[in-house]
Amino acid sequence: MAKTYVQGLLGQNERILLVTRQHWFILFSNIFLEIILTIVLIAGVTAAQLSFPLVPLISFGYILVLVPLAGMLRDILIWSNRQYIVTNRRVVQISGVFSKNVVDSSLEKVNDVKMSQSFFGRLFDYGDVEILTASEIGVNLFKRIGNPVKFKTAMLNAKEKLGFEEMGVHAQPAEDIPSMISKLDELRKKGIISEAEFQEKKSDLLAKM
Repeated sequence: MAKTYVQGLLGQNERILLVTRQHWFILFSNIFLEIILTIVLIAGVTAAQLSFPLVPLISFGYILVLVPLAGMLRDILIWSNRQYIVTNRRVVQISGVFSKNVVDSSLEKVNDVKMSQSFFGRLFDYGDVEILTASEIGVNLFKRIGNPVKFKTAMLNAKEKLGFEEMGVHAQPAEDIPSMISKLDELRKKGIISEAEFQEKKSDLLAKM
């Protein structure tokens, strides 16, 4: 099977954790007028044909229906190709149907994540996620994406696991936490991590027991 565009962006040992898009409300608001216009054109041309069956040119009115349908197809393609992806290393935003625009933020450079949801956002599960990074981009704002809580959680969990992987300690079940602390202690004794880093990670692990 041929690789998809997203899979082609992944680095070695990088894997996708979550993919989301803007909420379907965004798509519906973009195509609502086009749907109405399509219905009105079809109804108008059909009524004209029934009223004036001897006028063959009226049937060409159906060609006009292709205009809003083409606009609707364009909006659907734009919406479906705008993806927000969390991997075990970074957050990626992809947009564009034929020409692609890719913006990514390394998880290790993410300083803070802010999420805001209105009443309707909580009701229909959409919201804004703002990522503050130490990169030149500074701020990435993902507006009205679906599953914002799940998106934020996946990103924070991936960032935490990335910290352990960088020190050679991989995430394990809760029952293995004592062995993870032992591994961290060995890294501390070897001077790979500082006493402060050891205590911080140890506190995090103990909090999960």
